[in-house]
Amino acid sequence: MPTIRPEPTPAARLESHRYRQVAESFGVDPGRYDRARPRYPEPLIERIVAASPGADVLDVGCGTGIAARQFQAAGGRVLGVEPDARMADFARQTGVEVEVATFEAWDSAGRTFDAVAAGQAWHWVDPVAGAAKAAQVLRPGGRLAAFWHVFEPPRDVAEAVAAVYRRLVPDSPFNLQAGTPQREQIAAGFTAKAADGMREAGGFGDPERWRYEWERSYTPDEWLDQLASSGALTQLPPDKLAEVLEAVGAALDTMGGSITVNLLTVAISAAIQGR
Repeated sequence: MPTIRPEPTPAARLESHRYRQVAESFGVDPGRYDRARPRYPEPLIERIVAASPGADVLDVGCGTGIAARQFQAAGGRVLGVEPDARMADFARQTGVEVEVATFEAWDSAGRTFDAVAAGQAWHWVDPVAGAAKAAQVLRPGGRLAAFWHVFEPPRDVAEAVAAVYRRLVPDSPFNLQAGTPQREQIAAGFTAKAADGMREAGGFGDPERWRYEWERSYTPDEWLDQLASSGALTQLPPDKLAEVLEAVGAALDTMGGSITVNLLTVAISAAIQGR
């Protein structure tokens, strides 16, 4: 049976609390988040649905319901769990049923699901406690799937953004060096931590890693919207955010045209075994 991780050490709690502040800052502008964040590749959504024993999906950290609506369109019956009430309210307005809680504290009330999914959210969840909880609510053959986007904008755009960040938000905890780490390293970090959590929690078969490479073109205004929805900026006060966006916008104006971004979407997935 899966096991819940013991109470974390003080250092671990401090780190979790710091990241939790970021995780719960996205609801400052849920409309911007919903329009700016990219959807997930349809083959990924379809693969998760096809690999699950039924249509009931629990969407962990569902945010504004981006992935949830895609699962619904693919025939899924979706319940979202989201710690930010502002994001949850937005998702409900788009037709997604949502309960407000962190996944670790959420009460399943005996309900079970065919898939537990987490789009751009599993890194905010304790990887072992989260996997153990997923195992508890999954039906026989049910599947846990966590997935992320990793962006790779053109180098001149990345350098311009990084220069503005270093000048205007030098104390940001985020890595502001353009071009490093590379997207493969970032993707590997997400998937390796999630896979290790599944193995440590127990109850799952061997985790599978899926990847999808694609492109998306942005106008400068769309790219500014996407930046403003990121954890590097969502905690800034409005005047500082406006200053950063104005500076980045001025740099983008010198480049002209659309911005073509290489996107890598990666997933780690495993099915419940032995029951």
